[in-house]
Amino acid sequence: MEHVLDNPAWNALVSGNEHLSFGNQLVRYFEKDVSPFAAFKENTDESFLLLHEILPHSGPVLFVSPVEIKIPAVWKVLRMIKGLQMVYRAAKELEQVRVDLVPLIAKHVPQMVALTQLTNPGPFASRTIEFGHYNGIFEGDKLVAMAGQRLHPFNYTEVSAVCTHPEHTGKGYARQLLLAQLNRMTAASNIPFLHVRDDNERAIKVYEDIGFNTRSNVYFYLMIKA
Repeated sequence: MEHVLDNPAWNALVSGNEHLSFGNQLVRYFEKDVSPFAAFKENTDESFLLLHEILPHSGPVLFVSPVEIKIPAVWKVLRMIKGLQMVYRAAKELEQVRVDLVPLIAKHVPQMVALTQLTNPGPFASRTIEFGHYNGIFEGDKLVAMAGQRLHPFNYTEVSAVCTHPEHTGKGYARQLLLAQLNRMTAASNIPFLHVRDDNERAIKVYEDIGFNTRSNVYFYLMIKA
């Protein structure tokens, strides 16, 4: 039987993120200013063709697969990103958060977008905040680190947009933001997971130290209509 996290975007689009979802019983996607993710009930050539027909914009679209695949020619692949899917499996009690975290709201979006453009933790657009539960760390009035949630497939919740301004790394901010997310998710009886580039050794070490283990490889295809 296929695991929920083998097709995380589809399972999120039909469960925990259904309120942000568009499409039909075979192909679903988020609006462009929320997230580029699109997904299929079954990863077939026919599904790629159907997405091409019903998607109301030309892209880019982000498709995630547990294996490398060949994308049909109606799509142009801009890049393929190799990553790891990691799941939180620690049994010990979580540490308490020791810094002041600010719940991020609409007025913070310009700073959030600027920080993600600088640090590139993954796609972040003007309405990505609607996935919910974003927290930030400020120094003065400047947002210097943040993290939130994204895909919510059934009883799993994805930690997302974990990033720190380059001038403020080494202060443990990512760990504190992760702890806050893990406390929230586990209190809601959800299992935390995340995706990370497979060459991001610094981030992978932080995740492993806090209790994440690699579940599988993943492949992200960023593509536009050909």
